[in-house]
Amino acid sequence: MKKLLILQIVVLFAFVCKGISRTSVRIVDHPSTTQKNAYYVSNRAPLIPSMYIKLPIGDISPKGWVQACLVRQQHGLNGHLEQISAWLQKKGNAWLSKNGKGAWGWEEVPYWLKGYGDLAYILRDPKMLAETKVWINGVLNSQRPNGDFGPLHFENGYRNFWGNMIMLYCLQSYYDFSHDHRVIDLMTRFFQYQNAIPDKDFLKGYWEGLRAGDNLYSVFWLYNRTGAPFLLDLAQKIHHCMTNWESRDTPHGNNDPSWYRLLPDWHNVNVAQGFREPAEYYELSKDSSDLEASYDIFRIIRKYFGQVPGGMFGADEVARPGYSDPHQCIETCGIVEQMNSDENMLRITGNSFWADHAEDVAFNTFPAALTPDFKALRYLTAPNMVVSDDKNHSPGVMDAGPFLMMNPFSSRCCQHNHGQGWPYYAENLWMATPDNGAFIALYAASEAKIKVGDGTEVTFNEQTHYPFDDKVRIELSMKNGVTFPLYLRIPEWCNHAIIQLNGKSLLTDPPAGKIVVITRQWERGDHIALTMPMKIKIQRWVNNHNSVSVNYGPLTFSLKIKEDYVKEASDATAISDSKWQQGVDKAQWPSWEIFPKSPWNYGLILDPNNLAKSFKVEKKAWPKDNFPFTPSSAPIVIKAKAKQIPSWKLDQNGLCGALMDSPVSSTEPEVEVDLIPMGAARLRISAFPVIK
Repeated sequence: MKKLLILQIVVLFAFVCKGISRTSVRIVDHPSTTQKNAYYVSNRAPLIPSMYIKLPIGDISPKGWVQACLVRQQHGLNGHLEQISAWLQKKGNAWLSKNGKGAWGWEEVPYWLKGYGDLAYILRDPKMLAETKVWINGVLNSQRPNGDFGPLHFENGYRNFWGNMIMLYCLQSYYDFSHDHRVIDLMTRFFQYQNAIPDKDFLKGYWEGLRAGDNLYSVFWLYNRTGAPFLLDLAQKIHHCMTNWESRDTPHGNNDPSWYRLLPDWHNVNVAQGFREPAEYYELSKDSSDLEASYDIFRIIRKYFGQVPGGMFGADEVARPGYSDPHQCIETCGIVEQMNSDENMLRITGNSFWADHAEDVAFNTFPAALTPDFKALRYLTAPNMVVSDDKNHSPGVMDAGPFLMMNPFSSRCCQHNHGQGWPYYAENLWMATPDNGAFIALYAASEAKIKVGDGTEVTFNEQTHYPFDDKVRIELSMKNGVTFPLYLRIPEWCNHAIIQLNGKSLLTDPPAGKIVVITRQWERGDHIALTMPMKIKIQRWVNNHNSVSVNYGPLTFSLKIKEDYVKEASDATAISDSKWQQGVDKAQWPSWEIFPKSPWNYGLILDPNNLAKSFKVEKKAWPKDNFPFTPSSAPIVIKAKAKQIPSWKLDQNGLCGALMDSPVSSTEPEVEVDLIPMGAARLRISAFPVIK
């Protein structure tokens, strides 16, 4: 039976009267790679064939709540950062210098441009496009005769390429949007320059060594467009010179637990983006141990620090043995880099697990890292977080400073880097497949134009409020009928899905975690209706005090805490290395502390054999502004039975007290509490004790 599921289940329909004549349905783990997509750039030999293929920027137009997030970002911090961040001022900026010298020449400019530029391309905002072009032209004009470009940044006497690695992402996005061949020329000459550097002098810096998977990604991107053989030599050079993520014996000190030597580094952002490098190299090596190494790293960090809801892990800045409670945090940089990694891993492996995980992080963790207006953000966010203030909570969290408050000027890495999260997510909603088909990778309201079958461009109009609703409708429009496969992902959490074609039942109860492939001659006006029934499920975190989290479909739910926002002056609460441009009206960009105005120390009363007795799901109207990530706009509320735990208080560091072993005794009266989607709760309890 397992073999049958892994390969395919073929069902042939021949009911003309039902409007689904000559339609085949297959169930697969991933697409076959025996064909190569004829219309979109994918891996060329000897790289392994691409499982899924990223579409050019602009071919996907997000709608609904994803569009609302992008528009808020446009009007928020990321869309205005070039006017307020000193790192982005143009006068004397090393990224606009022809000789690589000047100020502000590290990661901040390309970090910001990754999100800002892609946002401009998606929204086609003229002002943002013009601003993006200034920086892109400056970078393209910065290339020197030896092939190097951008700021001349050195570390311990060695040329450090970390900033360049980020900027290469910006250039690739610009090329996809504009087809400006100057990008190909610059990248070719730059990679020739890198390839000529002796191995003993290459990738010796800390950040570049751990994050050189970004460099490798760009090398493959260029190889797939030019086929230049030297790029494969450079790919091997990068893999062998960078920090070895496949190492399992890197020492971290004699007093560390032996498992702490399993990874070469425990910095949360390094792990979130570095873990994918072995899988990227697998595209060239074809060695399954490289691919498995990426899965190993993912599992290791979550085994010791990720026994919490929301898809991430509690590392604060650097994970420490003994600090794994749900009040430990994750950097906003780590969140968006994890989403980017998930999207890349999905394309490399074809494993829909990575789409499920991208949704978990995007729905449940990322939204709460920003204020609802996207004008301020937190450096650190936790699953259990009952205060968001400007106090120093070290050593409870690893970082000493005001890192829990919402501040537009603090923590300059996340300040500039957070903008990639939603644009990259929007760009990966749909993908192409090797057999000239289309794949709905991440469910969200959108319109995608994709060349399929014989090259016919089909417009897919996806209508849904997912993940806040269980129904997805896809309407197709094209000039002429065309035969091609349409791939639908059945999430791992979903049982008893129903698929209808043109209003008639096509398939019921496909297996969770699989891909349904519908192949037919599609005609204008055809439509698919996918229903993914959601029900409450309890996730028990046995290794974290036997706590529980509450899921409804792909959403995790948190205690609704009344949030009291207190405005503060940003310059009075920012960390010391924050820098503003002269003349910035800082009053327009305030910071916010958030304090609880209602009790938070509740444990849940559960009847595991009858969850309907413990929880009641209530649906509310969809928000008029299409933004469901606030306590007042959340369209789903779960009523739960709970008791307060008087001994559960703030700890000595001002954090939500650590969990106690469940079940927990309480003599307090039973009450009904509201649970809201985790992403809508900027103060939240997401991992609950269970009442005895």
